[in-house]
Amino acid sequence: MKPAISTVCSLNAPLETILEEYSAGQCHFIEVWLGHAEQYLDGKPVEALSELFVQHGCDPVAATFQGGLLTSQGDARREHWAHFEKRLALCSAVSIPTLVLAGDVHGPLGPEDLGRLSASLVEAARRAGDAGVRLALEFDARATFPNNLQSAVALIEDVGLPSLGICLDWFHFSVGPSKLIDLHLLTPEIVALVQLSDIADVPREMASDADRILPAEGNSPPQQLIAHLEAMQYDGPISIELQNPQLWQVPPRQFGEIAITSLRKLLGQAAMVATDDHQAE
Repeated sequence: MKPAISTVCSLNAPLETILEEYSAGQCHFIEVWLGHAEQYLDGKPVEALSELFVQHGCDPVAATFQGGLLTSQGDARREHWAHFEKRLALCSAVSIPTLVLAGDVHGPLGPEDLGRLSASLVEAARRAGDAGVRLALEFDARATFPNNLQSAVALIEDVGLPSLGICLDWFHFSVGPSKLIDLHLLTPEIVALVQLSDIADVPREMASDADRILPAEGNSPPQQLIAHLEAMQYDGPISIELQNPQLWQVPPRQFGEIAITSLRKLLGQAAMVATDDHQAE
């Protein structure tokens, strides 16, 4: 697996500072928060972003995120899809292989909404495939549909296009109706991105993004997920993603060093567990 950190973990810093400091802390796989990338490119050619990655020895594994595509209508829909096209072009131009697609469907859903959602997924996956980018559908535990791993996998399988996979955010898995047995629905082919965080000492029903902390430091440690990914020989990116305003105050160099060390420790432990389980069989 490719241990990565999302630049959203240092939201208050500019992208050039984040990449310099994360790289100095020995983190070279990066999940790019699109707000950072677009802010950096303001007034610059798109090639400047590629040059920035090369300058700091960073490999962008994914971009986060695109919302508003699934059930929006009218002017809002046209605006979201135009934004999507620009972001696909950006990812293609700077060789970001994966774009996270938010499952941001909220409120009551009728048959027409479900049909629109399905058609939107197919169209988005086709456009992404044409651009040489893979979409990673991220289910949201607070959404109407899908809000769990089982439903998200069913949607992706129904679309049936290789340009659409899943983004498994452990936070949404933990606070929503997903179950550990659902992990067996995952295959190396369907998983496009894994995002890790733990949950601070609050009830899961009340947990928000501000309660995300480093993995294995809270109430929802991800060891079982990582062991499962290791056992199924997943070799894609696994990224720490924390949208915690308190952690945004930590200097990027300090945060990057702590976060990547924590993640590599977890991955090493999971590899040993998977090896032991295999030998026991």
